[in-house]
Amino acid sequence: MSKPTALHAVHEAAGAHFTDFAGWQMPLRYGSELAEHHAVRTAAGLFDLSHMGEIEVVGPQAAALLDHALVGDISAIAVAKAKYTMICNEDGGILDDLIVYRLSDERYMVVANASNAGVVLDALKRRAAGFDAEVQDRCDDWSLIAVQGPRSAAILGELTGADLGALRYYAIQETTVAGRAVRLARTGYTGEDGFEIFCDPADAVDIWQALSEAGAPHGLVPAGLACRDSLRLEAAMPLYGNELSADLTPYEAGLGRVVKLDKGSDFVGRAALAARAGREVTRVRVGLRPEGRRAPRSGYAVLDRASETQVGTVTSGAPSPTLGYPIAMAYVDTALSEPGTRVAVDVRGQRVEAEVVALPFYSRPR
Repeated sequence: MSKPTALHAVHEAAGAHFTDFAGWQMPLRYGSELAEHHAVRTAAGLFDLSHMGEIEVVGPQAAALLDHALVGDISAIAVAKAKYTMICNEDGGILDDLIVYRLSDERYMVVANASNAGVVLDALKRRAAGFDAEVQDRCDDWSLIAVQGPRSAAILGELTGADLGALRYYAIQETTVAGRAVRLARTGYTGEDGFEIFCDPADAVDIWQALSEAGAPHGLVPAGLACRDSLRLEAAMPLYGNELSADLTPYEAGLGRVVKLDKGSDFVGRAALAARAGREVTRVRVGLRPEGRRAPRSGYAVLDRASETQVGTVTSGAPSPTLGYPIAMAYVDTALSEPGTRVAVDVRGQRVEAEVVALPFYSRPR
């Protein structure tokens, strides 16, 4: 049976439609996912992300452990800053993509995807052998609320004494929101400016309600996982299980920049990733703009227009509410990856023409 978050009753009262996601009962939408999507792009959306997995690594060798366990240069993260990184197998395959926050010299918070939290926890514990550091499961100790969108700073500013102007992207601080102690990070998964609020589950309802009240004049609405998916697709943010998997290395995903082969310590998967970095990839992640109104979905075949042979696979696809036409991400043969290249997609037995386009599909105004 799926597990409810601390905000479940609030979601029910708001008329949420629920879905089972990675063992959690999560709001999929409250009314129109299209309206929720547009609210995030133009004003703000309020998300319950309490299904995400929080793991803390503490101790004198916490940084050294994470340098060994992850592909990034974690010891280089300044206190109160964060980094996007990955944890890989010995063969370089991606176990999960992560955000790591450095809370103090000897304390880090690793945030894993809900479906992989157990895998990441187990891997970190195994890799901790020999290090003077402790890996702690904190998944049940935090609720996570996100406010995302161009009005998010104005809304949050009414409820916190934190200097939001000084809180830069991928930074975190301990402060209060609505009088409750929180960890406040300027991070998100929508392509918009926004904040993620880590709080005690006992405080989640009060914080959610305070944000709802403060946000109402700004156009804030509660938003579910459905629009979060369309928002991250427009921003070309990869989703584990779609664009990322243990069968792929960061290089195929177009995220080789997160692999720090030259950091001062060895790490799990380094030899395989170093070898992979020296070879040209055969398939890469690209954007597709199909003709017409039908959106390719995950698993659909990408075809060579002339031979009709399969040259790739769609990983995510949907109508884009912001752009007004279908979009998709796919892995295709490198020879067909240049923007402007024409391919076809098999959409339920029908051949749909598509153009390879540069990613991301959408970037917020600066």
